Amino acid sequence: MNFTKDNEKSGINANEMIKDLQDLIKVPSVSARKQNLIECAKMVMKIMEKTGIKSELLYLIDENGNKLDVPPIVYGEILSKKNPDAKTLLFYNHYDVQPEDPVGLWKYPPFDGVIENNYIFGRGASDDKGELITRINAVESFLKEDGDIPCNVKFIVEGEEEIGSRHIEQYLSKFQKKFRCDGIIWEFGYIDENDRPIISLGMKGLLYVELIAHGPSRDVHSSLAVLIENPAWKLIKLLDTLQDKNGKILIKNWYDDINALSEEELNTISNEYFNEESFKKEYGITQFIDNKTGINIKKALVGNPSCNIAGLISGYTGDGAKTIIPSTAMAKIDFRLVPNMNPQKQFQLLKNHLVENGYSNDIELKMIHGEAAARTSLNDPFVKKVEDSAKEIYDNKIVKTISSPGTGPMHAFNKILNVPSVSIGSTHVFSKIHSPNEYARIDLLIKTTKCIKKIMEKMAI
Repeated sequence: MNFTKDNEKSGINANEMIKDLQDLIKVPSVSARKQNLIECAKMVMKIMEKTGIKSELLYLIDENGNKLDVPPIVYGEILSKKNPDAKTLLFYNHYDVQPEDPVGLWKYPPFDGVIENNYIFGRGASDDKGELITRINAVESFLKEDGDIPCNVKFIVEGEEEIGSRHIEQYLSKFQKKFRCDGIIWEFGYIDENDRPIISLGMKGLLYVELIAHGPSRDVHSSLAVLIENPAWKLIKLLDTLQDKNGKILIKNWYDDINALSEEELNTISNEYFNEESFKKEYGITQFIDNKTGINIKKALVGNPSCNIAGLISGYTGDGAKTIIPSTAMAKIDFRLVPNMNPQKQFQLLKNHLVENGYSNDIELKMIHGEAAARTSLNDPFVKKVEDSAKEIYDNKIVKTISSPGTGPMHAFNKILNVPSVSIGSTHVFSKIHSPNEYARIDLLIKTTKCIKKIMEKMAI
């Protein structure tokens, strides 16, 4: 299928863009398994260099001058020839992807990049290789049109976003001067079910922990359950103390540092669109927690902390029966945080909760990852540039939200580079990211490329 004909006037070579995306999808760069990360980073470099973007791999180095066992950042840079003193736009993206499991639920092989009509399927098609390609292609379009770009552009493409961006703060600190910019376009942006871009000005934070309950020294016969406490029951009882049936977190002082939403923020939230019935249908549910409706749903998505059991493992889980008392039980918990909540402080509050409820001696608590929340002001001039650009491409039909419900290292970027970050992109809200059959819509990839071009033009003014 030829996608270029209708986009010739915009200078966008859609067929080449799709081919580049397919090449990236075919590299299974799964950071959870440290799989093909260097290979994918080099593929990103190859695409950038082909486009005309100068690129290099950046590494973290130890005190002896040795590279750390950390995926490199792909750094790209291209300066405007006619406007070298223009502002600098930085694109933050990532080349790593989530694991493809369960493979059996995929319609097409997850790393083939199969095209079906207006869809391209594959792990990373949206999150985040598709988004990255729109940024690169926007630069390429300008270069092919007149051999120059309207503003200065930089790229930071990391390889650990899907496992918590563990080293991004070290990279930002080490290469702070190289990364100087005036505004950041974040790695993704959603398109709602009415094909309107959602401009997001923040991200929630995250505290990810493991709780491990210990029981007998080994798995033992379940006839001894009259004498030996099952660690799974210990863990279940503890988990039941973390939140109530309405989703309120019961840990003492958990909400103390949260500021109430401002009138301007509440007004922005109230104007957001949310189709309750289509959302329920998409995810196969009949009601929301605490029976939320209307603005309370929107407020929860952008402004409420949460406590989620991400994984729960104990005992025998195979076919048939095996009567045992397991020796351990483990739960993985993610807490979403909002601005002013410090992950380290919230972790200490959780530790205190275990002590106060009598679980400190036989339940082990580990902090896996912590990330503070971030939010760009609604009144920042950079926000208006992005908003005006989107309105031009999407016929004034846009949605603006103060925060995404998801998490990323935006706080580190804002803190170290001291510039605003805004999310805008091509990912349809139901594009199955992190799930089987992840896809990108090709028409939205093209439209987002046009929007990125408009943003670059406005950064030159």
